[in-house]
Amino acid sequence: MKTYSMKLDEIAKDWLVVDAEDIVLGRLATQVATFLRGKHKPTFTASLDMGDNVIVVNAAKVKITGQKREQKVYLSHTGYMGGQRVTTMAKLMDKHPEEVILRAVKGMLPKTRLGRKQLTNLRVYPGGEHPHGPQQPKIVEL
Repeated sequence: MKTYSMKLDEIAKDWLVVDAEDIVLGRLATQVATFLRGKHKPTFTASLDMGDNVIVVNAAKVKITGQKREQKVYLSHTGYMGGQRVTTMAKLMDKHPEEVILRAVKGMLPKTRLGRKQLTNLRVYPGGEHPHGPQQPKIVEL
């Protein structure tokens, strides 16, 4: 018996809405990464972008456990000597709460061209509204 492999034209992508209110950040990120990769589908193929488009709303109300809000730091570099920038999670949550979820999900995807392509299917919004109504997304309960 031959192993079935999915073709590009057979891929069906859905739109899913996930409400992040009062959900722990890590648990939210693992579920979203699973939806983006397509591992929840029975026809999962690791080498294809067959995941769904995911919309995360209420990113500002995500639950952060322990002392992570004050102690966790995000590093970035300008490219110049001594250009390392340090930002705490508290500052990032105040200014750009969607960036916290985006970085958590990015860390759970493959570090390849495919992973970067799958990350483009994620949209994160700090409030409860999103402009993707015409796509008729399905609401997912986590």
